[in-house]
Amino acid sequence: MKLYEFEAKQILAGYGVEVPRSVLILRGEDAKAKIEEAGLRFPVVVKSQVLVAGRGKAGGIRKAEDLDEAVRLVKELFEKPIKGILPGAILVEEAVPFERELYVSITIDRSERKPVVLASAYGGVDIEEIARERPESIIRYHVDPFLGLRGYEARAIGRELELKGRLLVSFTSFLQTMYRVFEAFDAELVESNPLGVVGDKVVPLDARIIVDDNSLFRHKSLVEGRRVEQRGEFTEWEVKARSLGLAFVELDGNVGVIGNGAGLTMATMDLVYHYGGRPANFLDIGGGARAELVKKAVSFLLDFPKADRIFMNIFGGITRGDEVARGVVEAVKERGLKKPLVVRLSGTREEEGRKILKEAGIEAFTDPVEAVKRVVSL
Repeated sequence: MKLYEFEAKQILAGYGVEVPRSVLILRGEDAKAKIEEAGLRFPVVVKSQVLVAGRGKAGGIRKAEDLDEAVRLVKELFEKPIKGILPGAILVEEAVPFERELYVSITIDRSERKPVVLASAYGGVDIEEIARERPESIIRYHVDPFLGLRGYEARAIGRELELKGRLLVSFTSFLQTMYRVFEAFDAELVESNPLGVVGDKVVPLDARIIVDDNSLFRHKSLVEGRRVEQRGEFTEWEVKARSLGLAFVELDGNVGVIGNGAGLTMATMDLVYHYGGRPANFLDIGGGARAELVKKAVSFLLDFPKADRIFMNIFGGITRGDEVARGVVEAVKERGLKKPLVVRLSGTREEEGRKILKEAGIEAFTDPVEAVKRVVSL
């Protein structure tokens, strides 16, 4: 479960970490009163509270020089979706004049079965590009889970970042606190990016925490009051799909993809990429899908605005071709064929299924490569 930035900072503050002074705003009309009541000093940073990374590049973090500008930006950000998600809250915090940005996180290295500290002297919105182009700039330090992160280890990481004196002491304390939070909250990730250098101390200008879902029974206070879409980075359409019982992930392309089985669906997406297309989604109807579920999936993608065409790739084992065909035809009759639909159907009762589709004016391919070439070329 992903925590919002304001939640992550509240947790860190509870462990004695200095965080920027801030106020959380839940409604745009309350912005002026809330900011004045909090007594924040300007300039301030206005931040969308959404459970996705990359808010800065997506325009979800803005700076305001005075109260009027801050109120205006709060109202604007409430109406601005970030990667398809509208914020339910806006965090307004005092802008901290930092000298440089660091990156630090603690996560799980599953291959080593140990926590690993990742740190870099280059933080900020371009950390992914830095990690890709200059991997040697990322410090990796595995932590013995039985002993925890000891002081000399945290200092050694700080020295590799070329920190000295009181700044090194501040960083060491912060990193050890991060590890305590990591353990206490059964976290998969605790991250600060950027971690600002402010004089002789470090201040987390942003913070992320992801809690292992399997441990949520120990952290009921984090779950209470949350809607399902607040437990992960679900878009509006992913929330709709979950309510319909569909295994759906929204992507950035334009080819709607339906498959039966996660492996086949992912292979289908690879085929679409390989032949020059870009998948708009992942939608797995699973094995043994009946006509009603197929109808639901096809109807959903007929309405899904990102998909301007649909590719169904069905290999029938326990899934029957005639059931799939009936579901497709029922969806088309009910919703209308508003966009091109290409079907690849083979396996159990494929002849019966192909006949049903043909009678409805829908061609069914047997070769997946031929089918994907057709849908990409449309």
